[in-house]
Amino acid sequence: MSVLDNKKISFIGGGNMAQALISGLIGCGIQPNLITVADPNLSVREQLAAKGLNTVDPTADANAAVIDADIVVLAVKPQVMKAVIGAFADALSTQLVISVAAGLSTELLSNMLNGYRNIVRAMPNTPAMIQMGATGLYGTDNISAEQKELATAVMEASGLVMWVEDEAHMHAVTAVSGSAPAYMFYFIESMVDKGIALGLDTEQASALALQTMIGAAKMAMDSEDAPAELRRKVTSPNGTTQAAVESMQANDIGRQIGEAMQACYDRSQALSEEMSK
Repeated sequence: MSVLDNKKISFIGGGNMAQALISGLIGCGIQPNLITVADPNLSVREQLAAKGLNTVDPTADANAAVIDADIVVLAVKPQVMKAVIGAFADALSTQLVISVAAGLSTELLSNMLNGYRNIVRAMPNTPAMIQMGATGLYGTDNISAEQKELATAVMEASGLVMWVEDEAHMHAVTAVSGSAPAYMFYFIESMVDKGIALGLDTEQASALALQTMIGAAKMAMDSEDAPAELRRKVTSPNGTTQAAVESMQANDIGRQIGEAMQACYDRSQALSEEMSK
């Protein structure tokens, strides 16, 4: 039995992230008729209605999607959030509100919602689209233990969930997981390009690089050893792996990765500050 059983979940916005989360929820057994999506785009509503979901045109009735909901997921762009949610703020009473919009603090969201405080802020990443996501969560002091369970269940339907105690740590979540799929794609891209340069064809280089990334991640997840120890174990003295690792160390790749993550962290902070003005 799931904590989400018979809970009505409404999504404000029916874009890619909303559809990823909805797919995860349905895959976990949530009945489509318990899910409502409010989106002004008729083609999006028609596509979702064909899957058995309830759909609402928020331009016709802003309150329709939230008034009977137990959970409201805000999945619209940060730039339009104020205009979108301000229209139904008065319809909120006890609903749990989960925002997946980057850069919007719970304080700012609360202000947009006329002081409403039952808010959880989420930072998912794009692998949520294949139910392999990683999401950081932060909740206001108003969030009860039951609501925390509900938020966890909603986001766990699309992957791993980690709570942070300090909202400022959501910037670190952005650097470590939110933006990180792009780091992995960049690393794979570079490996494939070099594999081709060394004589492999595109299919061979891509398949080997991708499987190696998957396999290494799985080993790290399943092992009791830290990544540094796993690296040491596969690095034979004077072997090929040692030559590659020493080249990375000589080029200070670890520092460069750290600087890239710091740049992501700093930009996340800056975006939040810009949004709050």
